[in-house]
Amino acid sequence: MVTLKEIAEAVGVSTATVSRVLNFDATLKVTPHKRQAIIETAEAMRYATPRARNRANRRGGLSKVALVHFLRPDQELIDPYYIGLRLGIESRCQALKIETVKVYHTDSMPEPTLLQGATGVIAIGSHKPHEIAWLNRHSRHVVFADFIPPDDDFDGVASDLPLAVHKLLDALHEAGYRRIGFAGWIDEMKTDPYHETRCRAYIEWMNRHGGFDPTVCATARSVERNTEQTGYILANRLMDQEQPPDAIVACNDNIAVGVFRALHERGLDIPGDIAVASFNDISVAQFLSPPLTTVRLPCEEIGETAVELLLERVAGRDIAKRIILATRIVWRGSTRHPALPSAD
Repeated sequence: MVTLKEIAEAVGVSTATVSRVLNFDATLKVTPHKRQAIIETAEAMRYATPRARNRANRRGGLSKVALVHFLRPDQELIDPYYIGLRLGIESRCQALKIETVKVYHTDSMPEPTLLQGATGVIAIGSHKPHEIAWLNRHSRHVVFADFIPPDDDFDGVASDLPLAVHKLLDALHEAGYRRIGFAGWIDEMKTDPYHETRCRAYIEWMNRHGGFDPTVCATARSVERNTEQTGYILANRLMDQEQPPDAIVACNDNIAVGVFRALHERGLDIPGDIAVASFNDISVAQFLSPPLTTVRLPCEEIGETAVELLLERVAGRDIAKRIILATRIVWRGSTRHPALPSAD
C-alpha cells in the first residue's frame, strides 16, 4: 500500500504538503504545477485515501449486485412497497459504490447471462422452489429480501406478517371493534382462497377470539396485482352482507384505497360508521380522507439489510442468517385509537 511519504519523496515535497493537497486544503500555498504533480503522482502510484480504503473494505469484494425481482416492471410500478424495497437496496449500494443491475421476471426465468459478472444476487419477493434452485445454480451468492426461504442454506430478511396481523387485530379489539372483516387477494397459482399469509393469520386470530366467520372474509384474484379495484370489489361484497363488519382490515394499502372508495360511494363515514386499517404505510396512506391507520412494514430497511447480508456472504460467512425486522402500527384517523374510549 502506497504511503504519503513515498509520494512526498517522489515529488520532492513534505509529507504534510502531500496530505493537505490530497485532502483539498484550499488554504495551502503551493504552486499549481506542484499541486498537479502531487495529484498525478498519487494517481500513478495508485494511492487510496483512508476513506477510499475503508469503503473498499466495507464492500468486501462486492462490486456488482443483480436485483432479481419476482414482479414484472409494470407490476412493480403499481406497488409502492416494492419500489421502496428496491430503492433501499439501490441507495445502500450507491453509498458503497456498488453497481446494481435490475432483472425482472417475465413468463419464464431470466436469461442466466443477465447474472454474469455479478458478485451476488438479491432476490426480491417470494420465489418458488424451482426458482430458488435456478438462482442458486447461476449465482455465486444469493440473499432473499421480503422472503424467508424454507431451505436453511439461504439468507433472508423480511417482516413477521402473522405477528403484524395479530398485533393489529389485538389493538382494534382493544379499541372496541368486534366484527372485524378482512379484504385480501388469492395468491397466484393457489386454489385455497385463504392461503395468503395475512389472511391465514387473520383466520387464526379469529378462531382464538370467538370463531372465524367466512361472510366477513373476502378474497379475490387480482386482474393486476393488488390493485385499488380489487379493494373496491371486496369492500362492496363485505358491506352487502346481512351483518356487515364494523371494521375492515385490508391486505395492503392499495387494497385499502379501493375500500375507501366503495365506502365513500355508499355514504358511510370513516371511522364513524366503519373503520379501515391496512399494511405497508405507503406514502398515499397519510393523504387519504381520513388518513389511513396502517402497519408500517420496513421496506427500505429490508432492502438495506439484504445488502449487508450479501456483504457478509462475500466476506466468507457460510452459515445462513434469517433476519426478521419489527413492524409498527401507525395510528391515523381511519380508526379509533385503542387508548381512546370505545363506543361500547
